[in-house]
Amino acid sequence: MLSLSLLAITFISCGDNKSEQAQQQAPPPTIPVTQLQTKTVTGYKEYPTNIEGIINSAVRAKTSGYIQKVLVDEGEKVRKGQVLFRLETQSLSQDAGAAKARINVAQVEVDKLVPLVEKNIISPVQLETAKANLQQAKANYSSVSANIGYATMKSPVNGFVGMINFREGALISPSDQTPLTTVSDISKVYAFFSLNETQYLDFLQNAKGKNLKEKIANFAPVNLILANGSTYEEKGKIETSSGQINQSTGTVSFRAVFDNPNQLVTNGNSGKIQIPAVYENAIVIPQDATFEQQGNIMIFKLAENNTIKTAIIKVKTTVDNLYVVESGVDAKETIIVSGVGKLKNGMVITPQNKSFDEAIKPIPTLFKN
Repeated sequence: MLSLSLLAITFISCGDNKSEQAQQQAPPPTIPVTQLQTKTVTGYKEYPTNIEGIINSAVRAKTSGYIQKVLVDEGEKVRKGQVLFRLETQSLSQDAGAAKARINVAQVEVDKLVPLVEKNIISPVQLETAKANLQQAKANYSSVSANIGYATMKSPVNGFVGMINFREGALISPSDQTPLTTVSDISKVYAFFSLNETQYLDFLQNAKGKNLKEKIANFAPVNLILANGSTYEEKGKIETSSGQINQSTGTVSFRAVFDNPNQLVTNGNSGKIQIPAVYENAIVIPQDATFEQQGNIMIFKLAENNTIKTAIIKVKTTVDNLYVVESGVDAKETIIVSGVGKLKNGMVITPQNKSFDEAIKPIPTLFKN
């Protein structure tokens, strides 16, 4: 029995030695690597925006009265001068008749006094008083006539009718806070957005030009991301900026303009302004080649004798699946492309060269929710 036990121990001991030798002789793992290159990439920064037509003209009452007729509908295209609303004018017409009668009376009085003054029968003062009454009567008539004209409300601009806030039978007056409707010219639209103080300073420092006007004029076209996530087909141009920081919000307002030939966007639309940022000859690294450690973004570099070593990189921004690197790695250095979660500092690997273009190509999504 003792000899059998010793024989078993001998076999086990030999087995352990063979296992250790096999581990020691195993080749280093094959890991994909790539040599970095510089690349010009374009990233985008997005800012919430509100859309308005280039002209928004409120239609308001200039005289009090009841709406007799609404001659247009919401969303209808109208031309400048087209009649939109008519007020009931019966009482105004009666006022006009009475005012006209007062003119006639005053005129008769003047005509009667003229020969009497010429014959020195009465004082000229009486004639002047009569003439003054005639002018007053004419002024009253003009005022009533103007109100009759105001009873017909026309479109002040070419554009599209917005919400109609009052319908037939409604009593309206010039003191109403709410307009009857708003006519908007949306052949072009304005997109309003804001930058905070830091973003505004970055804009001033990076945009080309000697002053704010030149910097805005030289700025690249911008995109409009609609509320449904689609990109509006027309490119926009930043036109103007307030150039001052709003003390309440800490932001600077900007305005971009977009052509709107198909009236796809209109007043009240929301979305995002997408401003391009071009990074020329930048060092870029695929995000899959990085990992985080104690708040730092790390990579593995290929060192001598196929060993790997960690390095901390400072990231300037993110563009799609890439990090634009500010510091921590140089162009032409070779880095580990993927599988970094299984590696350790100082390991020896078998490098598997991968082209730079292939290494930075996004990995397609196989499954979508």
